[in-house]
Amino acid sequence: MAKFIVNGKPVVADVDSDTPLLWVIRDELDMTGTKFGCGIGTCGACTVHIGGRAARSCVTPVSAVEGAEITTIEGLSATGDHPLQISWQKRQVPQCGYCQSGQIMQAAALLKDFPSPTDEDINAVMSGNLCRCMTYVRIREAIHEAAATMKQEARDE
Repeated sequence: MAKFIVNGKPVVADVDSDTPLLWVIRDELDMTGTKFGCGIGTCGACTVHIGGRAARSCVTPVSAVEGAEITTIEGLSATGDHPLQISWQKRQVPQCGYCQSGQIMQAAALLKDFPSPTDEDINAVMSGNLCRCMTYVRIREAIHEAAATMKQEARDE
């Protein structure tokens, strides 16, 4: 039995302690935005935030998140209006779309660490998130656009 918080709500998962967090999110909590890609933590499709940091849920046992706060793509914005989600749509980033929830979650963590990222920052942080459709140029453009939007929103507050 594991207890943690997902998207602001307390969760109790009655699963084996070595069950990957990904399967708890998808199968037990019925949140399918987080995707299974490689199963070994190298593609990034399963990226979520654990304690505000990007993590691969396919290789994170549920026992490792006891008491932690987890954010999935569903929790990034209840209405889908996070600046990254908006810029992703404006820039038409997704083609097949499979990797995009992991890409967006990794990008959200990137913008916490680098509010004004350079291309080099983006390349370094996003390099572990693979896109078979090769939309990397649009991903980079969308991250820059979202960063600018977030800076403007902060100034307007």
